[in-house]
Amino acid sequence: MKRSKRYNAAFSKIDKSIQYGVEDAVKILKQVSSAKFDETVEIAMRLGVDPRHADQMVRGTVTLPHGTGKSVRVLVFAKGDKAKEALDAGADFAGLEEYIEKVNGGWLDFDVAVASPDVMSMVGRLGKVLGTRGLMPNPKSGTVTADVATAVKEIKAGKIDFRVDKTGIIHTGIGKVSFEENKIADNVKAFVNTVVKLKPATAKGIYLKSISLSSTMGPGIFLDTNSSSYTN
Repeated sequence: MKRSKRYNAAFSKIDKSIQYGVEDAVKILKQVSSAKFDETVEIAMRLGVDPRHADQMVRGTVTLPHGTGKSVRVLVFAKGDKAKEALDAGADFAGLEEYIEKVNGGWLDFDVAVASPDVMSMVGRLGKVLGTRGLMPNPKSGTVTADVATAVKEIKAGKIDFRVDKTGIIHTGIGKVSFEENKIADNVKAFVNTVVKLKPATAKGIYLKSISLSSTMGPGIFLDTNSSSYTN
């Protein structure tokens, strides 16, 4: 693949033969990020698991200490007082029949969907629309809950959910390049530490095979895979 001069200049500042500590990696990340927009800080973790086996599927949630830097639009499927609680907590949209109808009609102007358990029988009918886009509320990610207000507040504060893909990789955004270095480092440590704690008992061999940090338009920087480096 032909790379731009900007990319090659950034790549030359990274020693691919070593694994960087978090603080050093973040410092380099900010130095090599030169896009004209506020790039997302992305982390990619290759895990020693086989996602084809249900007992090795790594999935979870984490509330990043300093948020993602992204404004998240939250839709809550609920009725009556629950819908009001969601709106009072900061949800962008809350209701039931009208939003089920809108989503069925192709409306998807939201980033996360939450639902109270009592309406999931109706929301489940949207599986073909929401499921393929990773937007279906799920108890495992905390998006099916009776406490919709707390769920909304946590999501707005920077809670994200993640899951390993079929190749054994977790890839997600954990902040913005404009964040202060210590805030990016805190988010990295919180994310990696959460994934480490989710190691399946059936996973054999090396669990953290590689960890890479990058900006949206920048090259990857390999991080230390020693899990003790991320504990607080």
